[in-house]
Amino acid sequence: MSDPIDRSGLQPRFWERKRLTDMSPTEWEALCDGCGKCCLNKLEDEETGEVALTCVACRLFDDTTCRCAQYDIRHQFVPECIVLKPSNIDSHAYWMPQTCAYRLLWEGNPLPDWHPLLTGTPDSVHEAGVSMQHRTVPEFEIDEDDWEDYIIEEPV
Repeated sequence: MSDPIDRSGLQPRFWERKRLTDMSPTEWEALCDGCGKCCLNKLEDEETGEVALTCVACRLFDDTTCRCAQYDIRHQFVPECIVLKPSNIDSHAYWMPQTCAYRLLWEGNPLPDWHPLLTGTPDSVHEAGVSMQHRTVPEFEIDEDDWEDYIIEEPV
């Protein structure tokens, strides 16, 4: 698997010196660990606000690479796909994966030891067992009324 983020121009450990709102678009994108959990369909309890993770993946999710197969033009296919950015993380962090760098940094926590920015390899997220690589079912195979049957615990 090739890493779609060019990390060559990034300053070492930039995430420890910059606030999320001060990061360049390249730095922001580099925070993504490639776990694929944000591409999973989630169920939110309207009464409690609790968010449950399913293994039902977005129709554009590539289960092998753990990346969006059409990232740059995904809104043409999935208009409801949320673009996480510094200006909206306050309203979206609660449903992001527990291991997500955006959420962790927003909460004031460090990146996990297996994060690709620390290991230098994009495969470290898979090697650590926290990604959704080969663990999903495509949403077009599962009726939305049955998604509750596919609720999982987040791999951490």
